[in-house]
Amino acid sequence: MIGERIKQLRLQRGLTMTELAERAGIAKSYISSIERNLQTNPSIDCLTKLSGVLRVPVSALVQENAEEEVLLDAAWTELLREAMDSGVSTEEFRQFLEFNKWKKQNVTA
Repeated sequence: MIGERIKQLRLQRGLTMTELAERAGIAKSYISSIERNLQTNPSIDCLTKLSGVLRVPVSALVQENAEEEVLLDAAWTELLREAMDSGVSTEEFRQFLEFNKWKKQNVTA
């Protein structure tokens, strides 16, 4: 269940429920209700915030057999957070990656 996976990942990361709540910007009581399986259908926005703090893809929270140990090093995590805070959208980031792939293919060809 989602709540059990969130709790397990939180504990693996050495986070208290309060720390997770503060970092994700979600009420501690809401996280508690998820972890205790009282709330079994959290929003995608909530899951996205939690997955960011726990450094796993959202799929690791919702799929029982998803790989849970996809970790980003601190530099990448900080860079992504800065990009998000500065207003870079997912689509803009995706366009940058596509341009970079195109550039590599055309420069080395």
